[in-house]
Amino acid sequence: MQRMQRIVGPDCYFPSRSTLDMDVAKFLLTRQKDAAEVSPAKKEFQRARAVILNGFDLEKAKILGLSGKAQSTAAGFQNNLKAFYRHQVMPGCIRRKGRCISSAADWILDAPGIRDDYCLTLLDWSTQNLLALALDTTVYLWDHTSGETVNLMETEYAAGYVSSVSWGNGGDCLAVGTSNGEVQCQKRLRTLTSHVSCVGCLSWNSYILSSGSCSGLIHHHEVRVAQHHVATLAGHMQEVCGLKWSLDGHYLASGGDDHVVNIWPSIQGGHGGFAPVQTFRQHQGAVKAVAWCPWQSSIFATGGGASDKRIRLWNVCSGSCLSNNVARSQVSSILWSTNYKELISGHGENQLVIWKYPAMSKVTELRDIQKSDLSGQDLRHSL
Repeated sequence: MQRMQRIVGPDCYFPSRSTLDMDVAKFLLTRQKDAAEVSPAKKEFQRARAVILNGFDLEKAKILGLSGKAQSTAAGFQNNLKAFYRHQVMPGCIRRKGRCISSAADWILDAPGIRDDYCLTLLDWSTQNLLALALDTTVYLWDHTSGETVNLMETEYAAGYVSSVSWGNGGDCLAVGTSNGEVQCQKRLRTLTSHVSCVGCLSWNSYILSSGSCSGLIHHHEVRVAQHHVATLAGHMQEVCGLKWSLDGHYLASGGDDHVVNIWPSIQGGHGGFAPVQTFRQHQGAVKAVAWCPWQSSIFATGGGASDKRIRLWNVCSGSCLSNNVARSQVSSILWSTNYKELISGHGENQLVIWKYPAMSKVTELRDIQKSDLSGQDLRHSL
């Protein structure tokens, strides 16, 4: 036989008819035909069930049809299946655009002996879920997971008191400022002595601990070396109330009782000293609340005291004020959300306000928190 030339192309499969079981194939085809022929009694049962569930006959409805109007249910028809999907909003829950914001506190802890001083920072929460609270001369740690309270330390001077606390280094170290001008690093590593007056605010930037005092000076401490006091920033005429490093560590924002907000660089200038890269004087009251935006490093927020009652947003690069909002009471703290483009502010009239960024419209307001049974868990007496 003459060999034929092979043509390259798509492969084709031709089954051998002798290897197929044609009897089985015919049987399966017959079963499919029988299943398609439904008895009139069964068809009527299926139609009645469809009317009960849907309110109309599916065979008369044009499913996915482009002409005609949608089938309407009969008057007075009620679908019992809706009972499985109903949801009642629980009391104490405020729903905003598919999100529930609880208006009730998860925990209420008594804080006897806490000082009523706007310029002090007596509370800080670590990334390890530990709450540090300064009550007069003692610092307590409260574990959110276990609910236990620990007496961490007490001041060595009877006339002194704890004026500020701040967690650093991933929650492994707690900085404590005192009214005598000392800064202590707990777990009792060392005492950093440089200030001559009360240390009201603290902020960490890796191993650099910055402290602000009533004298208006800000000190940088390098906690790893013996000569810890490495720099002094002089930019406030009165007490430094607020202090916060940016998340990238490039800038330090400070607010003072002199109504001034300064932005300091992390490195020294050409003359070997530190000078603010931006100074804002628009506030008409003491500035304690300072917070940097977590998703836009050049944006930060500040809040004024009782004579100002405003929240302002700033751009550190351009030096412009992006927003000026009336808060109706003194602003004691600001915190940005990491899950939503929002920030929350704490106020002197015992309320919290959640703001939408960048419109700065109110999402909700939480106020008038009432005492519950948990208020009996006194931080001192629950040890």
